[in-house]
Amino acid sequence: MISSSEDPTLVRAAGFTYFPIALVARIPYAMMVVGVLTLVVSARGSLGLGGLTSAMVGLGTALCAPLVGAAADRWGQRLVVLVVGLASTVTLLAMAWVAYSPLPDWAVLVSALLIGACTPQIPPMSRTRLVSIILRRLPEARRNRTLSRTMAYESAADEMTFVFGPVIVGLLAALVSPAAPVVAAALLTVVFVTAFALHGSVREVAPSASDRDSAAPVRELFRGSLVTVLVGALGIGLLFGAVLTSLTSFMTDAGHAESAGLAYGVMGIGSAVFALAAGLFPERFSLWARWLIFAALMVAGAVVLPFVTGLVGMIAALALLGIGLGPTLVTVFSLVSARSPRGRAATAMTVATTGIVVGQSAASALVGQIGERLGTGPALLAPALAASVVLVAAVVNWRRGDSHSLGHD
Repeated sequence: MISSSEDPTLVRAAGFTYFPIALVARIPYAMMVVGVLTLVVSARGSLGLGGLTSAMVGLGTALCAPLVGAAADRWGQRLVVLVVGLASTVTLLAMAWVAYSPLPDWAVLVSALLIGACTPQIPPMSRTRLVSIILRRLPEARRNRTLSRTMAYESAADEMTFVFGPVIVGLLAALVSPAAPVVAAALLTVVFVTAFALHGSVREVAPSASDRDSAAPVRELFRGSLVTVLVGALGIGLLFGAVLTSLTSFMTDAGHAESAGLAYGVMGIGSAVFALAAGLFPERFSLWARWLIFAALMVAGAVVLPFVTGLVGMIAALALLGIGLGPTLVTVFSLVSARSPRGRAATAMTVATTGIVVGQSAASALVGQIGERLGTGPALLAPALAASVVLVAAVVNWRRGDSHSLGHD
């Protein structure tokens, strides 16, 4: 019989402190966009500048996140996360000063761009680290099931931090000062991102000289099977942005603008719960089937939105969206893991996460303009279009007939 030391669980292999550290380390990113918006609107008295500043955070992330992932693949997570985490702390503290300084507005925008550029990218780093531990340390018979449950947990963790991150921002801004959320994000970064970088589990993804030499060429990231999944991730980001922005317009019309975040939380919490439930799906429930079925549920929930007339109906539609969204998110990241080119796992995971961020930022900007110029009705059509992108990618994935296992190509 194999002893527990020879046949470890994922928690034992990663270390008992890994999961709480990795969970808290991703909270600063969930606070950044809303925290910067709150700070700039208060300090500069301009909602327009605040929105533009938040967009600059997203732009900085989109430009630099894939480079951070590529650097981690080449030089290892420890060095890259330490450097980027320190830079993130400095840029966040700088923003807290620049916002109230006499410097012109362009300095605020540059600070926001640097905040996005220096984001430590903990979620894709954590996924990459855990996948490596599973493939190296766990027996082959348990790998597929453990990978599925791990992706379910990671997706649920992302959902919960993005639900509660804005809540933390609101509480700190109301009880302390508008600068408090940004300063708190900086402190959490310097403590927990550093702890994540130094955690012993980082040795599992430390590249050797042979790993660097045998890494697949960058062009492998543009294979059709992987691009299909990345388009799905982009569609999920489009859905996030379209739902939040159109929901804000709907709640404003109803006279409850301040409750938009709470209503949005219904989708987020539902998504997190069903993301965790996805880890219990049997292996015979293939990834291509999961993506098709739950993307169709997303479309069903989104199609209802333009016809909703009251808050109860809106919450019901958002709940249906959440049921479809959680398992879809898990499936997309499972497929990214399975199809990552050799030696490019962190890069592929980071590109997928960046796709979600880019989609969310683009949809927020576009749907915001639609809502302001054409009204809430047209804005509520946008989530259905975004969900359709995810469903079309699922259909393409099914028609391609690629490998649907959780193992690597």
